[in-house]
Amino acid sequence: MNAAFILGFFFIVVGIPVILGVGGDMFKRWLKHKEAMTSALNHQTAEKAAQYAAQVERLEQRVRVLERIVTDRGMGVADEIERLRDAPLN
Repeated sequence: MNAAFILGFFFIVVGIPVILGVGGDMFKRWLKHKEAMTSALNHQTAEKAAQYAAQVERLEQRVRVLERIVTDRGMGVADEIERLRDAPLN
């Protein structure tokens, strides 16, 4: 009976704090990993958004050029398209 009491006391005084300490450390590492993954995902998302914004800007410029071609009655549309086809992109 005395040995069971000593074993129980040892478990309460030493075992539980050790288990909680190890578990807490594991949780902190897991949380740090999740934060790093979230940060990487946010960076990747921001990069893709910037790429899409640049692509949309280029498309808007092209649409503006096409609108100018269509609405300007003084020029031949076919000639303007051929000149733009040879012009370098910005």
